[in-house]
Amino acid sequence: MSLRYAVLAALLEGEASGYELSKVFDVSLANFWPATPQQLYRELERLAHEGLVESRTVPQERRPTKRMFTLTEAGRTRLRAFAAEPPRRPTAIRDELLIKIQAMDGGDPGVARALVEERAGWARGRLDRYERVRTRLLGGRAEEEYLRAADRIGPYLTLMAGIAFEEENLRWCERVLRVLDRRATAVRPQGSG
Repeated sequence: MSLRYAVLAALLEGEASGYELSKVFDVSLANFWPATPQQLYRELERLAHEGLVESRTVPQERRPTKRMFTLTEAGRTRLRAFAAEPPRRPTAIRDELLIKIQAMDGGDPGVARALVEERAGWARGRLDRYERVRTRLLGGRAEEEYLRAADRIGPYLTLMAGIAFEEENLRWCERVLRVLDRRATAVRPQGSG
């Protein structure tokens, strides 16, 4: 999937500046499609050139003029067509930490432990952020009520995937740390390995 469809999907929420879109990506889409502000601005320019989004300028006092982007009907049509296509292939895990863990035997177990603790901290931080987004989306409603009655549930469903991903990351980290602790405290016979 290219960034273009993530940008088009983000604009379903309504008109937004490039800066506002970068915040949407940071909060709502980073759990499945991260992008830098520079990537977003480049993609917005391409989408505008292709007629999939349109922009208008908004003068501001004491700040540079900003551009506000909206989906065009062509953009909505393209996004609907994309949403109807089956995904090309399932997502594969590509994670540098897993390579380091794979190669940790014979190295300093304290290094592996520190790396896993750091990953667990990231997972906890993302879970905290996702919970704040969840609370904002629900707006005081029960989840079932929201899922039954909200105008758009896609952002919530993708948030659920991000939460599940980070919860599993955290479970894995906790299990790895328990294994490392048991190995560190085990009395191992000389010559075993």
